[in-house]
Amino acid sequence: MCRSKLRIFSVLFLAVFFFTFGVAQKKSKSENDNLLRTSPKLVVGIVVDQMRYDYLTRFFDQFGEEGFKRMISQGFNCKNNHFNYAPTSTGPGHTSVYAGTTPATHGVIGNNWYDKDSDSEVYCASDENYVSVGTTSSAGKMSPHRMNVTTITDELRLHTQMRGKTIAIALKDRGAVLPGGHTANAAYWFHGEDEGKWITSSYYMNNLPKWVKDFNSSGIVQSYKKPWTTLRDINSYIESGVDDNAYEGVFNGEVKPTFPHSPPSLLEKNKSFDIIKSTPFGNSLTADFAIEALKEERLGKDDDTDFLAVSFSSTDYVGHKYGVNSKEIEDTYIRLDIELARLFKALDKEVGEGEYTVFLTADHGAIDVPSYLKDSKIPAGYADFESFHTKLSEFLKYTYGTEDIVKNFSNLQLFLDHKIVENLDLELKDVQETIAKEFLNFDFVDRVYTGFQMWNNNYTNGIPYVLQNGYNQKRSGDVLLVLKPGTISYGETGSTHGSPQIYDTHSPLLFYGKGIPQGSTVERTEIPDIAPTIAALLGIAFPSGTSGKPIAEVLR
Repeated sequence: MCRSKLRIFSVLFLAVFFFTFGVAQKKSKSENDNLLRTSPKLVVGIVVDQMRYDYLTRFFDQFGEEGFKRMISQGFNCKNNHFNYAPTSTGPGHTSVYAGTTPATHGVIGNNWYDKDSDSEVYCASDENYVSVGTTSSAGKMSPHRMNVTTITDELRLHTQMRGKTIAIALKDRGAVLPGGHTANAAYWFHGEDEGKWITSSYYMNNLPKWVKDFNSSGIVQSYKKPWTTLRDINSYIESGVDDNAYEGVFNGEVKPTFPHSPPSLLEKNKSFDIIKSTPFGNSLTADFAIEALKEERLGKDDDTDFLAVSFSSTDYVGHKYGVNSKEIEDTYIRLDIELARLFKALDKEVGEGEYTVFLTADHGAIDVPSYLKDSKIPAGYADFESFHTKLSEFLKYTYGTEDIVKNFSNLQLFLDHKIVENLDLELKDVQETIAKEFLNFDFVDRVYTGFQMWNNNYTNGIPYVLQNGYNQKRSGDVLLVLKPGTISYGETGSTHGSPQIYDTHSPLLFYGKGIPQGSTVERTEIPDIAPTIAALLGIAFPSGTSGKPIAEVLR
């Protein structure tokens, strides 16, 4: 009897042991899998053009619960996120977000730049080897060929043996072409002028898909040619300056920069479609098209992770015209919040809530209008480059006997003719330094660095660190200027960007969705950290030029 009970007890013990061991093994394997990768059905990258970080806090009480607040309350907020390079502009911004590195490596050193090899100006996305698709204009002759490295979108395509789709969308061509990477299934951008169509390049396809043609002919674009009034009572817009002021630009046909905006070109239904970009309706149009792409391309519908890259560009156009402290900017962000909520609702429906991962950031920040800052007793001003060029020419003739020693001055960089320097039996280092010292005599110049300094030093913080990360040895110039804080080379109305100053570098970075914990950090994060963070989350290879690092708090 005792032996029988002992035998039964032994059998039960072994059964419980092996059952528990098996469960533990399965749990351990599951935990290891989770540590290795997260597998959302879709990754959505959102770049808001010219978005300062403080727009999140300034306009927070104006936002609904399902847009920006949804990402902040349920996702992860990097409060001290910065561009770690200059120039802070759209082409380098989008490339750096998706490539996980800076212009020093990826090569996109501006929207436009002087090309030393061709002795001409080039555009970051232009490519004469391809033709336009969807328009008879040259607006589609684009490709990512000037980008030297892969992107996170490329690496996802490679990881899935090209099964995972990448679709990139923006009003601006560069806002779609560069995030899409070299392997995108499609990149679409908006061609305004007298057409008002979403177009692409033969780099991606020879004909527009039927759904794009149907969208273009649907009348949706024409529906946004309407007066721009504030979404809410303008008296509730207390996080911006007075509506009628001297710091804002106007549309053609308007006398004052005040609401409502209804110039003739905004009311004409059959031409002048570019004006839509400079209203919040451009963001609405972008959301419409992105949601249509989500549905028609069946993104997030299979086991291979897809990628949807969306850039909202109207925020930049509005900021340039009206400035960062305008009623127009406040209204634009209130409306953008609604468009984000609409996009998230579509993602919930089409992909499934909790089945997708989103990040949201910007391509650069922006400065307050310097004339407004000056009137507020804050140091600010405008660079007088007309006088600068005259005095530089005189200096070059006096010092070197010719002004031809300089081939180009653009993007606050001076390019020397190295052959002339050599023919004059001069040392390049000495010429760079001599001209740099002369630049310091201009009141609007804060500091100057030479190409020799960029080559021979390893800066780890401050302005020189930011400049060095933007300095590409093959493409950048010989002397680099930095304007005084608060000083710009721009008109006296509206805001701009491009500097290494903190108002141009501090931008939002939000993560939300599958695999993302709720939380925030005030530890410094940098734009090149985004791509390796997403790569680590997905368990895929980092983009080939990655210099950023995964943000550990986002992956816990």
